[in-house]
Amino acid sequence: MSGLEAVLAAFAISLALRRYFANPKLPHSGQLPPGPPLLPILGSALAVDVTAPWLTYKAWGSQYGDVVYTQLFGQDNIVINSERVARDLLEHRSQNYSDRPEIATNKLFGIDYTTAFMRYGSRWRLHRKILHQSFRQDAVPNFRPSQVTKTHDLLMNLLEDPSDYTEHFEVHSGSIIMSAVYSYDAARRHDHMIERATLALDIILKEMRPEVAAVFSAFPSLLRLPSWLPGMRLKRVSPLAKELALENLEKPFAFTEHSLATGSISPCMVADHLLELDDSSSHSAWQKKAIKESAATAFGGEQIPFTAVLLNFILVMILHPDVQQKAHKLIDSVVGQNRLPTFHDRPSMPYIDAILRECMRWRPIFPLAIMHAAVESDVYEGFYIPKGAIVTPNVWAMCHNEDKYANASEFNPDRFLNPDGTLTDDTVSCVWGFGRRICPGRHLAEASIWSAMVCMLAVFNFSRAKDETGREIEIKPRWHGGITVRPMTFPCSITPRNADMDITALQHLIRVSV
Repeated sequence: MSGLEAVLAAFAISLALRRYFANPKLPHSGQLPPGPPLLPILGSALAVDVTAPWLTYKAWGSQYGDVVYTQLFGQDNIVINSERVARDLLEHRSQNYSDRPEIATNKLFGIDYTTAFMRYGSRWRLHRKILHQSFRQDAVPNFRPSQVTKTHDLLMNLLEDPSDYTEHFEVHSGSIIMSAVYSYDAARRHDHMIERATLALDIILKEMRPEVAAVFSAFPSLLRLPSWLPGMRLKRVSPLAKELALENLEKPFAFTEHSLATGSISPCMVADHLLELDDSSSHSAWQKKAIKESAATAFGGEQIPFTAVLLNFILVMILHPDVQQKAHKLIDSVVGQNRLPTFHDRPSMPYIDAILRECMRWRPIFPLAIMHAAVESDVYEGFYIPKGAIVTPNVWAMCHNEDKYANASEFNPDRFLNPDGTLTDDTVSCVWGFGRRICPGRHLAEASIWSAMVCMLAVFNFSRAKDETGREIEIKPRWHGGITVRPMTFPCSITPRNADMDITALQHLIRVSV
């Protein structure tokens, strides 16, 4: 260990000891939930698989039960491995569990304005109201024209350059949300605003890993250390992240304001709420700021799951050609081959919805959701939950509950179909969060993903790529870890189902489908 690392370690230990001995004692009648053995200072930090903590938590659930108590660097952590318990606490007692823990790195990265990470209070409630009004279920059909147009753009991009499928998905998801939020019509390829926003997300998701955030949240004083010290990479990359976060907050909003002033804008989240502002009100500046912040939140909140689910989709279509073939036959029987599927066809193709649900369940994008925090101490089924405790819903465990999903590690869309072929009532809603913190844009995201999936299946075959000798390249799925999980780029072949399909033919197919 170098001298600098020794200083850092000593500093962290001294802070941890102070926190450890300052922890409040349990009430006389209280009993913490069972959990793994805890080390002084570190708690269970050494026992957690930092690359996939949800797997560790699931294993603990099998051993200790649905509610597990652990500590990380002196911070109480209640892990929930059961959907039933999650709904009991996070929904039925939402007044006590709608807060977020303080995450010290949010301010460092310039994202402390985001609704998703914001502490519970009047500011958050205003954000939530704005987002809910714009993206409630009965409002989502208003966005269908944009969803359809951007889906057609995605088909064009995949036909022209199938190898760059990850970027196409990022552009596609970003362009839909930018249209819905700002009435911004992104270029089909290489849109500057989309690229800058995506770069910001990439940096944040890569650097703000749960284990890193846990250390700095437990010991925020560490953030005052100089960036050149070992272990302070966060401070070295944070200036660019903060610059991008500010840019993504201000520039799209300014675009909409200018378009609104010139009358060259269609309805969208920002324009609709700006038009409702009363400039004479003493609260107008505060409300305008809330519109701006919740709008910027919407981009990241929608692009992340959208792109990840589509990557899961391509992966499983290749790994399970029987599922892809069944979907192709269904689309051909309902739609034919002379037009593209539309939202009007959705009720006639429940199997596509079953694929979508299974893509979300099989590899949930937010395997630990976003952490909640207890506002006050509570007792649940005899277990004491301390005030300020982090409450972690293990969505992975819920989605891989063998009692509910037999052979849960297998990809099987049929688990969401009744014997008569209709969809079950299970919408895998746990992947969108719980209670007052459930994702407000889930209806828009889900409809957009469906549109992309069904149109890609109508046009393309997805199969293993081949090497220079013509042999299929074996895929060994690997996933990026962190706050979110999505497949790493994998070799694949995306080819038109119709051998005569070229850009001209696809453009004709698009024209007759609108």
